[in-house]
Amino acid sequence: MTHTGFQAASLARGLGRVRAAGAWASRDEVIMGTAIRVELWSDERAAGEAAIDAVMAEMHRIDRAMSPHKPDSELSRINRDAATQAVSLSEEMCQLLACAIEFSDLSGGAFDITHASVGQLYDYRRGLRPDAAALARGRAAIGWRGLELDPKARTLRFAREGMRIDLGGFAKGHAVESAAAILRGHGIRHAIVTAGGDSRLLGDRRGRPWSVAIRDPRRPEEVVAVLPLEDCAVSTSGDYERYFERDGVRFHHVIDPKTGRSPSSVHSVTILADDGLTSEALSKSVFVLGVDKGLQLVESLPGVDAVVVDAAGALHYSAGLLAGAVSPRQ
Repeated sequence: MTHTGFQAASLARGLGRVRAAGAWASRDEVIMGTAIRVELWSDERAAGEAAIDAVMAEMHRIDRAMSPHKPDSELSRINRDAATQAVSLSEEMCQLLACAIEFSDLSGGAFDITHASVGQLYDYRRGLRPDAAALARGRAAIGWRGLELDPKARTLRFAREGMRIDLGGFAKGHAVESAAAILRGHGIRHAIVTAGGDSRLLGDRRGRPWSVAIRDPRRPEEVVAVLPLEDCAVSTSGDYERYFERDGVRFHHVIDPKTGRSPSSVHSVTILADDGLTSEALSKSVFVLGVDKGLQLVESLPGVDAVVVDAAGALHYSAGLLAGAVSPRQ
């Protein structure tokens, strides 16, 4: 079973539904434009089915609220109106934006949801990029300090003309974390929820750690490392997810807010953290910062680890991943 950015090894893959009391169950759907997978252990058939149903319903709800492609989503309403007026926010969106701003501050602007001001100018399916003039206009609108968020009034206004936001993977990090809370509420203690490159692990695999493999950024069928993990969040950002190449340059979906272009010193970043929002935000931050500055940021944060594949294909990992915790590719 291979997902974008990582591969979760599973002894119970393919079951699809709970066949008997005390069994693994799994289900796959495409939501938020990405592969969603839930795998869990349930002591009872009905309980397992209900838990999976609840998770998939939550994924659809978040997609309806936070998709940039749905004109009636809350995110689309923000991007449409916030440049001219303060836009009312749901409590969930307000908290998510406040969290995004905190990560922008923490990363020195390497993580910035206003990168969409330039990101919207790229068409990865058609292989189109902005010309120099369009890129300059888009860059002028980027800047998280231009997000005028009023938590008390629960409103947001854009301080700059042309500004847009894109929650992108951040919404998926939020989704897997919310899904984990739902599963716990259903009494599930062993599970993995995946949304593209973001995953949330609950507990272990009933006596064994979950085995998460990091794919080789240039050889999709191979892995660069295998991580035995329990009860944590994992996010991978890679330059192979959405991209096109022109004149030997790879243009991919991770945007450096300072340049409006794709960083080239790193091929992939995998972050391990206690929650999905942290792992997702830091995977983007480290990708933009590069190996040295990125790992310095990771090392300054308790409970966070990283595995980085640089542009030469070399593997770097944080001090918390001690010898024996990472199994390199064979």
